[in-house]
Amino acid sequence: MAATTPVDGRTSAGSRATADGDAPVSQDAAAAASGQNRPELQQAIQAFIDAGFLGIQARVRDANGEWVGTAGSSKLGQPAKPPANGRFWVGSVTKTFTATVVLQLVAEGKLGLDDPVATHLPEFGLDERITVRMLLQHTSGLFNYTGDFDPDGTWVLGIPATGDDWLANRFHAYQPEELVRVALSKPPRFEPGTDQSYTNTNYTLARLVIEQVTGRSFADELARRILRPLGLKNTVVPGNRTQLPGPHAHGYYRYQDATGEWKVVDVSRQNMSLLSGAGDMISTTKDLQTFFSALNSGRLLPAPLLAQMRTPHPKQSYGFGLFVQDLGPGCGTVYQHNGSPPHAYGALMYSSPDGRKTLTASLNYVDDATRSPAAKFPQALDTLIKAVFCDGQTAS
Repeated sequence: MAATTPVDGRTSAGSRATADGDAPVSQDAAAAASGQNRPELQQAIQAFIDAGFLGIQARVRDANGEWVGTAGSSKLGQPAKPPANGRFWVGSVTKTFTATVVLQLVAEGKLGLDDPVATHLPEFGLDERITVRMLLQHTSGLFNYTGDFDPDGTWVLGIPATGDDWLANRFHAYQPEELVRVALSKPPRFEPGTDQSYTNTNYTLARLVIEQVTGRSFADELARRILRPLGLKNTVVPGNRTQLPGPHAHGYYRYQDATGEWKVVDVSRQNMSLLSGAGDMISTTKDLQTFFSALNSGRLLPAPLLAQMRTPHPKQSYGFGLFVQDLGPGCGTVYQHNGSPPHAYGALMYSSPDGRKTLTASLNYVDDATRSPAAKFPQALDTLIKAVFCDGQTAS
């Protein structure tokens, strides 16, 4: 972590937050002001700051209503707290949106889960055994274009997605076809359908399938099917745009230059075309809450397809675009997909099976090549999840 100590940002639920002189998000100031006092939730998000993260914005909806909280700092060395509904890079949360669009096309008979992907995308020369289902469940065996492990555990380089090499190329624009061809230049990890390995390549291909089947861009199809119907006005597929629009918290990368001096650079601006269809979206906690609640309550997919989406593969408990997580006695099952763009941001998205209880959040922090903040993340996350979904239980 950077030597700078994050500002202690304990806030009440009614705090108004701004970033970089942007106007406060009035709807959330009002919601927070009218919301109930939830000290256990405020304490749970403060734990991330105590663990070394720079800032957090979080949103919980349950039987008690809606709670919005922030802690820490929006910008390194400044006291302003993260905006309560600021924009952020959602990373792999994008996969849940992509999977939902694919399954809507399946529901309409325009696509089959067991269609060979090669039928829709013949230009890549894909193994004809790889199906649309395998893309969504990460069982295709394709190499991950951002780097992957060989069966013997050796790391095989792909396009730099972390570390100093990523820093130098963070504004580079990629085409999805380019990403797929990088993956196909490497041997597959396993025979299609015989194993499971989480791979960005699968969802970039899924994006291309959506575009081929509909004749429209992924961004247009997502807007037509999900964003506009649900009123998700702050969610966007940015393409090659690198700037987070509107109020947002800042993320940083810490590195050692050629002289051995440590430096910290603001990496809030990034080109997420590196993760096309797999991790390139921008959203807010409110929009993610609305989307995931709608999905799990059955508003976006027919019940049989939603059931398939939420049926996990036994190896990684991953269905189609989401994880199935058993929290244990007294807590039950949640559906979730979190996200971590290359550096400096993290996104959380959790829901109860009926969509009535949700947790969405975004973290901003000072990252480095070793991903050092990750060490303390699991404990803080476990505490927060249990505070929301386990009637106030805390991690042991």
